[in-house]
Order: sequence, then structure tokens, then C-alpha cells
Amino acid sequence: MAIAMQNLFKERKIPFLFIFFLLLIFVTFILISNSQKSPIYLVTDIAQPQLNHSINPTPSLQNFKNDDILSNNTKNDEVEMDNFDWKLCKGSVAVDYIPCLDNLEAIKALKSRRHMEHRERHCPKPSPKCLIPLPDGYKLPVPWPKSRDMIWYNNVPHPKLVEYKKDQNWVVKTGDYLVFPGGGTQFKDGVTNYIESIEKTLPEIEWGKHIRVILDVGCGVASFGGYLLDKNVITMSFAPKDEHEAQIQFALERGIPATLSVIGTQKLAFPDNAYDMIHCARCRVHWDGDGGKPLMELNRILRPGGFFVWSATPVYRDDERDKKVWKAMVSLTEAICWKVVKKTFFYSAGVGLVIYQKPVTSSCYDNRKENNPPLCDQNNRPNSSWYAPLDNCLVPLPTSSIGNTYGWPAPWPQRLNNKPQRLSLKTDAEEVFDEDTKHWAALVSDVYIGGLAINWSSVRNVMDMNAGYGGFASAIIDRPLWVMNVVPITGPDTLSVIFDRGLIGMYHDWCESFNTYPRTYDLLHSSFLFGNLTQRCGLAEAVVEMDRILRPGGFLLVQDTMQILNELSSILRSLHWSVTLHQEQFLVGKKGFWRPNDKVRI
Repeated sequence: MAIAMQNLFKERKIPFLFIFFLLLIFVTFILISNSQKSPIYLVTDIAQPQLNHSINPTPSLQNFKNDDILSNNTKNDEVEMDNFDWKLCKGSVAVDYIPCLDNLEAIKALKSRRHMEHRERHCPKPSPKCLIPLPDGYKLPVPWPKSRDMIWYNNVPHPKLVEYKKDQNWVVKTGDYLVFPGGGTQFKDGVTNYIESIEKTLPEIEWGKHIRVILDVGCGVASFGGYLLDKNVITMSFAPKDEHEAQIQFALERGIPATLSVIGTQKLAFPDNAYDMIHCARCRVHWDGDGGKPLMELNRILRPGGFFVWSATPVYRDDERDKKVWKAMVSLTEAICWKVVKKTFFYSAGVGLVIYQKPVTSSCYDNRKENNPPLCDQNNRPNSSWYAPLDNCLVPLPTSSIGNTYGWPAPWPQRLNNKPQRLSLKTDAEEVFDEDTKHWAALVSDVYIGGLAINWSSVRNVMDMNAGYGGFASAIIDRPLWVMNVVPITGPDTLSVIFDRGLIGMYHDWCESFNTYPRTYDLLHSSFLFGNLTQRCGLAEAVVEMDRILRPGGFLLVQDTMQILNELSSILRSLHWSVTLHQEQFLVGKKGFWRPNDKVRI
């Protein structure tokens, strides 16, 4: 060793070794400092118990074979992900195309339309691979809260509702804007006065404390739900895609929660006993039709002790038609044990309403003179309402985990973090729920807000594509946005827990199109969704759907494996999205204004 050192001195290699030693220290310091900049968040089975992280080893583009809609360049049958030759959807409805609701071929083949079958889902196979064109003159949406009252006309250029409802103050065209004055068929004194009158009629309602989650049936332009947001009430507004052109599209452009749906032959995509209140103002549903199935569907999704507010002419008019409808409604509500808690008339507006309440115990069911409608056989009912036929029976009322009467959730906002009543009965369920809540609170505060390239001030309409217990929505509850919590049908059914927490959501299968118009969400969030999804359908098909429903300028935030993120990144870049990867587990994509016929990337 001494001889070797003498040789080094003689050969004057000491300066080189000294520099090499300093460089080694510097590189080590950089590596240590980078590893400590931010924590790495991994969603474990505790944080998201419904997730299966298995990856399909086969290519996820096997279904891309429709050359009329999308072609790709290949070399030796190997997919070149960056060289897609994307094409625009064609046809008169392309700009507002909703694949599962605009399948004209399937609709024409229906044997009947008596029960609104033509407004239900009929998804094309295979899923379309074309991209939705932008309306002429489309621009970034008006920001919230200004958007509640006015939106760009060119973003939703549909004048039919303006003309059809011009005497009812729903929506008015003013210059480049559509303006929403807060009127409606039953809101003749304005929607704010209508909302306050309901609470005065029944103070027990306590908007935003006792009543938190509402379903508005046949919602029009969703002004009822939009103005209830001021009272900490979250309303799922829904209506079919029908001759009242674009009412749900108006609602979403305004930044108000809404979805396309109809009470036809199939159940709504919600769990049993979900909503605190259901509202219908002249919603044109024949509640006693088809043996009363539409009203029994409301009974299914209404929380025990919850209210149904019905504001319609049969409540307060005396012509023969209205009296006949009212008589049928009396008979049906008595048969399902709903009681009238208030019936009133607002003289200044010239409209009336009735408020029904669903029972909290099954004693009324047991004491009926006739067992009609009968109680449902729970052993033969599907766990999910996805593509399930309407019940012609009454869902038995639930009980708590200790066998007592099913209680009302804690007042909002305490109910957000209290133990949900329908949490799994497994011994560690509450611990899992608490850990999930803490996990999402930390991830959102430490990474999502400020740690990623997302402009949260531009985000209003958010969708969590794989919502679990709703932890992501809970963690951003204080921001001026709302979240549609989607529970995939292939995973555990946690949607009841989401509603128990005072949040909203739906079931869905991401191998199909979602019931919404194009360009209706500002941010899509996904946590370990795509590994399971690609075992059943193509990843690129999901990207086409995400591109359809995301607004230009909107964001995609994905946490997943690097294999999935790399595939997503390639497809998104082929769509000219900007894409960044963070910490080898997060992808942030931003959609631009580019469409395939554009010459310049924007």
C-alpha cells in the first residue's frame, strides 16, 4: 500500500483523485436531497381496498381496428403509439355526440318506446374511436361563480330552449351570452324565493345541515340545484336528452352538478337509500305508470325518513285530468307508506306543492291491508343498479350494524368524516376508512395542490373516475368545485358510503361512454383504475372518452404504475396534449384546442 501511494505521488495523479473524490461527494448529495424533496404516495390495499393492481401484459389497443374512424401507422404489426392518424366524428350531432345515447341504429330497432326506452343507454360496439369537433367560436368557459348566471352562447349554441321557455325566465340570450335569471315553470317568484318557501313550509328540512344530498328530477337548466349550493346543499340534477335541447349541457356549462338519465325501464345508476330529498317541479314523469314502477324507483333511492317534494299541477288544480292524476298519486303513496307531511299553495307565485316522507321502519309495510306492492326478495336483487330492470316491489328498509332502526346521518359537515352507517361490517372497516381519509388528505395537500402543474383556480367540474370511499372529494371539499364520484361496477360497491358522507356519485363501466355531453369537466382524476380496465377493453378507448368529456384547457390527473403511465403518455401526446410525469407514479395531462383538421398545434 505504501509503495502504491509513492507511485501515485511520483506519477502526480493526486489532483485527479482529489477531483474524483469531490465529484463523488457532490453526486451523493444531489441524490439524497432529491429523495427528500417530497414524499412518495402509494395507494395500498388499506387506502383503496377495491383496487387490484394487476396489469394485463397484452397490448391494450387490440380493439383499434375501425379504419373508418381511426387508423394508426404500424410497423411489423407493432403499435406506434405516437403516430395515430386521429379523425373527427362526422354527422350533424358530432359536436355534441354521446355514444351510448346517440346510437340511432339501436334506437330505430327498438320494439317499443312506451317507457322511454329510446332515452336509455344503447352503447355501440365497438366503442367509437373518433374525436369530437369543437363548436365554432368555442372559448374557455366563464369561470365560477359568474358562470352560474351566464355562459358563452358559442360554447352551447342551442337557441331552442330560449324560445320554448321564453315566458318562464329559464334562459335568455343576451349578446354573446346565455343568461340564467333564476326563473322556471314553478319558480315564478324566482328560484331563491321558492327554495326559502320550502324550508318555511317544513323547517325540519334545514338546508345544508339536515338535508345535504338532493336529486332533482327533470331539472330543466338546474337553477334549483345551482342556487342550493349557496346553502351547502349538493344536488344531482338529471333529465333525459330530449326535445328540451341541451338543458343538462347548460347546467354543466354553468358549473352545476348534472347528468343525463331517465326513469324508463331500468334503474337509475345510484344505490338504495341514497338521497336525503328528491325534488320534482313539473318534471313530466307519470309516477303511477307501469304499475307505479317510477315512484317505486324513487322510493328505492330515497333515504329512510327522506322527503319527496312534488310541485306540479295535480297538487293544486281541479280540472278532471289533474284530479285523476292526484287520485292515482294518493293511492300509490299510501300503498308504499309515504305520508304527507305538508301540502301548501304559494299564492304570490300561483303554484303549490306537497311534501311526502318515506318511513323509517317497516311496521307500516307489515300492517298494510294488501301486500301490494310486495317487499322485494333481497336474495334475488342485484347488488348494483347498473343495467338492472326497475323493481315492482318495495326495498326492505335497512337497519344499522347493531340491528337498530337505520338512523339519519350526522348534520353536515360532521357527516363527511363520521363513520358511514353502511360501511362494511368487517372488524377493521372503520380503521380502513379512517386511514383512507387521512391518506387522501395528505396526498392532496402535499402533492396535488401546488405540487403538480394544475391551475386549480380554473377547475370547477371534477370527476373522480375510481372514487373508492370518496376520499379525494373529501380532501378538496373546501375548494370552489364539486366532484362526481364514480364507482366502477367491477370493483367493490362503495357508493352507499359516498352518499352517507354527503357526497354524490354514480356507478359506471369505463369500457363504455359516460352519460354526459362533450366538454363538461375541468378535471378527471384516476387512482389505479386502468390496470383492471385494460383486462376488458382498450386503454386508448378510455382516452378517447376522456378527451370527449374534458374541456379544452382541462386536466387529467392519474396515479398508476409506470407501465400504464407510459402508455397513457404516448396516446395523450398523439392528441397533442401536454403531459408531465411526477415521482414515477403521477401523470398530469392538459388538453388543448387541437383537433385533427387543425394545421397548427395549440
